[in-house]
Amino acid sequence: MRARFLFAIAALVAGCGGLRLTMVDSAYQTPSNVAVFFTVDNSDGEPVAGLEATDFRIYEDGRLVSIDESNQTIINPEVAAEHYTLLIVDMSGSVTESDQVPLIADSAQSFTAALEGYQKVGIYAFDGSEELHAIQPFRANASGINRLRGFRTRDPSTNLHGALVQAVGVLDEAMEEGDAPLRFGTIVVFTDGTDRAARVSFGEADSALERSGYDVFAIGVGNEIDEPSLNDIGHSGYVLIQDSAAIAAAFEAISERIIGFTKRFYLLSYCSPARAGVHEVTIEAVVGEATGALDYEFDATGFGPNCNPSRPPPFDTTRGANIRGPARGRIEVRVDASASASAGARVETD
Repeated sequence: MRARFLFAIAALVAGCGGLRLTMVDSAYQTPSNVAVFFTVDNSDGEPVAGLEATDFRIYEDGRLVSIDESNQTIINPEVAAEHYTLLIVDMSGSVTESDQVPLIADSAQSFTAALEGYQKVGIYAFDGSEELHAIQPFRANASGINRLRGFRTRDPSTNLHGALVQAVGVLDEAMEEGDAPLRFGTIVVFTDGTDRAARVSFGEADSALERSGYDVFAIGVGNEIDEPSLNDIGHSGYVLIQDSAAIAAAFEAISERIIGFTKRFYLLSYCSPARAGVHEVTIEAVVGEATGALDYEFDATGFGPNCNPSRPPPFDTTRGANIRGPARGRIEVRVDASASASAGARVETD
């Protein structure tokens, strides 16, 4: 099943008619370093990953700068940005009293394992209580997942809206402690129902998510939660499943999505041949017949020889956390009956 709906997403990437480059940050420094941090998507808003330095052309004032002259290279983007994903899991009475807990815990563990090579991942649980319950705070290993397996519900109700507001605060705090100049956050919520506690209104939760700038994905299981509600929660997309047997596939669909968008970030650096004056640099990506470009202006005053293009760029560290990522495609997936059933997928660009 996973292969079916993920293939539908991949097909849109392969069939792109053009590329969209979106600048995230840029910097220049002596002796003659110019660096641009950006994303590459196709015309449908789907991520374009796996590009190499030779897939880009660099122009200064409209003239092509040769690769031999520029020594252009792609620097590991981790020197510029950190990505954080917070998973909040519904552990209200309807979940803990069912037979779903082992499957949810296994799926959350696989989700964490898939992401940890690309992101910092934290896991929290919610029930009807006011506060979230820490399962695995942001760290490098997934050892804390056993707390989810043995979780005991404090309040059997469902404080879904309150959990979303709390999640923004938890993610804010984790990202404030990051080291990279730029930090991006994602919230993933798993739930089997709607908010019953009424501690926080949907409007308050929605406003908190919107102000945060974080990507928000929702996974809904069962008949209690309706698709419009899941759509409202999942600002960046959602997966709706009717049978608990498909929980693992739902988590995998979201993890694949998050990883794909992490890989669309590129930090391209080169040594400029300019030695004075203000210049316009154009970065053009070329993938088969598809192309896309962005422009950036820099001042070459004081530029000279002995440039190392692998030198980390001096990005503005005062921007810090809560950087709103570039607009991207939206995922909507419905898994009809069970893990062996056919799946339908729709991908839209907002």
